[in-house]
Amino acid sequence: MTRPSLARLAIDHFLAAAALVVAVALAMPAVAQERVTLGWGRLLTNDAIGDGKDRWRTGSYVLNRVRGPSWSGELPTRPGEILEFRLRVETLAPADLVTPGPLDRRYVGALTLGMHTHFQMAGIESSVGLDAVIVGPQTGISRLHGDLHDALGLPAPTVFGGQIADDIFPTLTAEFGRTLDFGSSVSFRPFVEAQAGAETLLRVGGDFTFGHVATEALMLRDNSTGQRYRAVAGDRVQGISVLLGGDIAEVYDSEYFLATDAITPSDTRKRLRAGMHWQGAQSEVFYGVTWLGKEFDEQPDDQLLGSINLRLQF
Repeated sequence: MTRPSLARLAIDHFLAAAALVVAVALAMPAVAQERVTLGWGRLLTNDAIGDGKDRWRTGSYVLNRVRGPSWSGELPTRPGEILEFRLRVETLAPADLVTPGPLDRRYVGALTLGMHTHFQMAGIESSVGLDAVIVGPQTGISRLHGDLHDALGLPAPTVFGGQIADDIFPTLTAEFGRTLDFGSSVSFRPFVEAQAGAETLLRVGGDFTFGHVATEALMLRDNSTGQRYRAVAGDRVQGISVLLGGDIAEVYDSEYFLATDAITPSDTRKRLRAGMHWQGAQSEVFYGVTWLGKEFDEQPDDQLLGSINLRLQF
């Protein structure tokens, strides 16, 4: 699915500048201080803990390792100081894995490996990164999915033979946002994001935070839900924080849909999300729910995904 437009050209220029930032960051000499691991981010997302249905953007898991010389509670002004290394696994599937309908999406198993840098420019919080999105049977995701069905005594899926074929899509993503504070524990962060590669899109949205989960912390954004989760802790005030957000994207291209398919990918995608983060003396728990609008015109319904992150210490 490809839709050339003036907006697409703007994305190309926008991401070309982002690519230059990545190149400059990689070419810069190492900072004087040795890099250390500043924190880990992780988020499990599945519709089994959302609407309870196994379909479409059905599940993902992301693991992030953040390294840098130190963390002062705010982003550095130079790209390349803070590096995030990302591993992500995602499954997209038709609504029925055994007898899929003729107007449903193909199965996709995607394994993502990437590096992103986080910094700020004139108060604008910036994230720029490059990922390799690996798809097809070569990832082993469909084989693992089938083994799981066998172990649970579920019917064997038949959709794997028609899944998106083996390929690797270099994908560049850039996000820019600004946090607006409204008191000691309320903030709003509007953002714009552009992505080119496995999927090419331009997204705008915003997120409210009520509480201290994001105070002096490095927050990351999940690709499929847009949920923001903490990778480097800042203010560890005990209590509950609530996160509310939403965004809309204009989609120009997606490698997850083939021109020969009988379905029509949607030009826009909408997301609404809510989450609750509990911080204890040593442990923390996050649970969020995300509403996803339709990604192709023939999709009969929207869907709800649940996301969870547990950090338990005893």
